[in-house]
Parts: sequence; structure tokens; C-alpha cells
Amino acid sequence: MTKTTEKKPFFGLTGNWLTFWITVACATDLTLFGYDQGVFSGVIVTDDFLQLHDLAGDGKTQVLSTVTAIYDVGCFLGAIMAFSVGERLGRKKSVLLGTSIMAVGALLQSTSFSLAQMFVGRIVLGIGNGINTSTAPVWQTETAKASWRGKLVILDMMTNIGGLCLVNWINYGLSFKEGSVAWRFPLAFQFVFIFTLFATVPWLPESPRWLMAHGRKDEAKYILAALAAKDTADPRVITQFQEIEFSVQYEREHSVSWKTLLTGRAGKVDGDTKTLRRLILGAGTQFMQQFGGINIMSYYLPTVLIEAVGLSNKMSRLLTACNTVSYMVASGVAVLLIERMGRRGLMLLSTAIQGLSFLIITVLLRYADNESNGDDIAKSSIAFFFLYYAAFGIGMLGVPWLYPTEINSLPMRTKGAAVATGTNWITNFVIVEITPSGIKNLGWKFWIVWTVFNAAFMPIIYFLYPETANRSLEDMDFYYRSNPALVVTKDPVAVASKRPLLFIEREDGELQRNMQGDRKSIMEATDETTENKTASE
Repeated sequence: MTKTTEKKPFFGLTGNWLTFWITVACATDLTLFGYDQGVFSGVIVTDDFLQLHDLAGDGKTQVLSTVTAIYDVGCFLGAIMAFSVGERLGRKKSVLLGTSIMAVGALLQSTSFSLAQMFVGRIVLGIGNGINTSTAPVWQTETAKASWRGKLVILDMMTNIGGLCLVNWINYGLSFKEGSVAWRFPLAFQFVFIFTLFATVPWLPESPRWLMAHGRKDEAKYILAALAAKDTADPRVITQFQEIEFSVQYEREHSVSWKTLLTGRAGKVDGDTKTLRRLILGAGTQFMQQFGGINIMSYYLPTVLIEAVGLSNKMSRLLTACNTVSYMVASGVAVLLIERMGRRGLMLLSTAIQGLSFLIITVLLRYADNESNGDDIAKSSIAFFFLYYAAFGIGMLGVPWLYPTEINSLPMRTKGAAVATGTNWITNFVIVEITPSGIKNLGWKFWIVWTVFNAAFMPIIYFLYPETANRSLEDMDFYYRSNPALVVTKDPVAVASKRPLLFIEREDGELQRNMQGDRKSIMEATDETTENKTASE
């Protein structure tokens, strides 16, 4: 007789190892995102690409900026798709759908022989990336422990910069190569990440919170237990399960329609958990990220260094590649600070240094236009482009991707992440579309805009954004059920970077009740066994 063994889900992995592989998948997805953001900066300064697609010459500046920016329109459409179908498909299937679409877009781009084909490829690739970037941070957030959630999402964003760093070094290396390989190879290299996603995502667990929201409670409890490396009857697993179940039920009973949200009447609904406010706060982080100026450099830094600073093509590519290394190191520092300083602290620090960097760049480029040693003055601004990237990497890189997944309730989490991601991509499109013309027509005055934006964002963050660090996702639901004030600075529960005692006591009370219930069940089972044994004797 042949002995059969039952196949274990997730290849038998539980606990930290299961979280590790979910992080590998999410990190790969965001590495691909970073790679895509940087790849076109090298492509659009390659002579073979410009000649083949009829984009060479000063008269093609607007067309060139549009073919670059149209990717962001695709990403916006993808985020809208995630908004409408992501909640029905779940986190895993949404990532697989987005990755499949990205594969088509990458193939169209890397085999392009016309401007029309490149336009279509850019849009299709963007749609896939929009779906993925709306979904992966949510999947990571909903499967991670509260103490690890921030670190893991920020680590994912560090790998995002790893993708940007990799592609800039590839672009620099291929700047010494003639012909189409200089731009086709980096576009085709995206398949390395696409194949990795197809190899990992299918066998990993779905978000237990998504399963709960769709009535699949047994699966949800099993995955919660697997992620905690505990049995499904463990009191901590039961406590977490009950907290999620309560939040889902409360949101359903006090749900607010989109019509009510958009007409501003949500606050009048009994039991409202500030759905619209939470939605706007999440989307606001992405607006501030983009209008903080990051994608001027992510898409156009070689162009900026050539046209605004006066460097050669090869030196611009080299400095761009070097810059991404320091950028990645700075994003690694954020992993260490994200729970210690909190989301508010990192956003404030990051925005302050970004604004200072742009202010100094503005001043230096202003005097470079009017002084005899203007070239040297312009080159001194390079250090502050590097400083800007380091400041962005510490805070505004990762927090806007993490915050919308934490601030929104479970029923609104997919929608909230999609709205935030859509905000990112539509504002990203605006920045990428206007940058070439802005640099060309405004010169040093172009940089004043971004100085002012960063200065304006600081009081908004300070007064309106509550802290989400060191809280469970259900803690945030509990906080908003208390009808908190709009201005958060006077509320210690809202601004403390450590987990407030109020939330700890609430969870401990639930845990104690479940442990007492567990002991009672064991005692009843023991008494029943004793009675049966006595009766049989």
C-alpha cells in the first residue's frame, strides 16, 4: 500500500518565512515600478531611439515629453481599474492581472519601430503598473504584523529605488554602445521582474482581511494562524480575528455611499468613521509626494544636468547613476526610522530638507545666469540635487505608499489605495508633461515653484495628519469611531509615535477574555471526559 502525504499550503511555510516570501513578491513588484520610472530617462537621450521614432530636434520637445508622460496616464487608468475590480479579485489576482498587462506593454516597447507603437506600449505598461502599485502595498500591509508593517513597506520602497539605481547604471553602461541595443535591452530587462512575480505570487496566501470582508472566515482564520505560526485556536489568533470581524461588521452597518461622500454629507451619518477625511488624507500624501518635485528628477535628471547645469551626456548619466546609490542608502535609513520617528516625523523632516534643497538650487542657478564663473556656480548645485534625493528617500518616498493603506478602513482600503495611487499618477503626469518646457522656458525660475510647494506642505502635515505608526489597522478604526477633531496637534493619542496606552488596554482586555474562554473550554472538555470515564467504569 502506497503511503500518501497531504500537500501543505504555502509549501509548509508559516510565520516569518511566509511573511518573507510575501515581501519578496511585493518588493519585486515595487522594484519593477522603480525600474520603469527610471528606464525612460536613458532611452530619451539615446540617438538611435530619437532617430527611429522621429523625435530628434528642438521642435520635438513637447512630443518627447508626452510620450514620456503618457505612461503616467496609463498608470492612472490602472489605478482606476484597481478601484473598480481590485476589491472583487482580491490582492493576489490583482497583482497577477497587473503583471500580465505589464508583460504585454514591455513587449510592445522593447520591439517598437514606430512612435505609435511606443505610445501604445507606454500606456499598456502603465495600466499594469497602476494596478500593481495600488495593490502590492495593501497586500503587504494586511499580512504583516503591526510592529513590522511600516518597516516592510518602507523596505519595499527601498527596493523600488534599487530598481531605479539598477536601470540608471544599465543606462550609463549602454551609453558607450551604439545602435538599438542601447535602449531595447533596458526596456526588455523588465521581464526579469515579471517572471519572478509569476513564480512567487500564485502560491502565496491571500490577505486574511480581504477574505474576512468577503465572508471567507475559515480561510481567513487559517491564514492569520499561518502568518502568526500558531494554531487557529490560539487566543491571540482569535482576538485578532474578532477585531477584524468587528471592524468589518461596523463599517457595513455604518457604510457611507459615494453620493453621500461626494456631497459632503458623510459627517451627518450616524456612526460615520470619517471615511471621506481618511480618503483625502491618504490621497493627500501622494499629492504632496508628486508636487514635492521628485519626478522632475526621476524622469529627467540627465536632461536637467545637461540643460540646466551644462554637463555632457555621459557625465549626466554617470552622476544620475551615482545619485541613485545615495538615494537607495537614504531609503534604507528610513527602514530604521519609520517606527521610531513615525509617519508624521519622517514626512516633516523630509519635506523641510526638500524645500531647503530647492531654495539653494534656485539661488545658485539664478546667479549662474549672471556671473562670469556661472558654470562653476551651476555645477555646485549638483550637491543639492543629491541632498534632495536623500531627503526624499528618508520620508516622502515610502510614507505616501504606506499611509493610505493604514489610514483607511478595511472596506475602503482598496478604494483608498486606488484613489491615492490614482492621485499619484495623474499629478505625476502633470509634472512629467510640464518639466521639459518649464526648464527650457523659465530657467532658474522653474525651481521656485517646488520650493514654495514644499514650504506649504509642512503645516498641512503638522496640523492635519494623525500618526499611524505602532498601531494595528483596527486601532485606526477604533480611533476614528471616537469622532476625533480635524486638527490633531492637541490630541496625544493622534500624534504619539508609540502605541497609545488606550489601544494597548483595549487589546489586552479582549485577549484576557479570550484566554479565559479558552481555559473554560478546556476545563469543560476535561470534566466531560472524566464523567464519561466514570460512567464507563
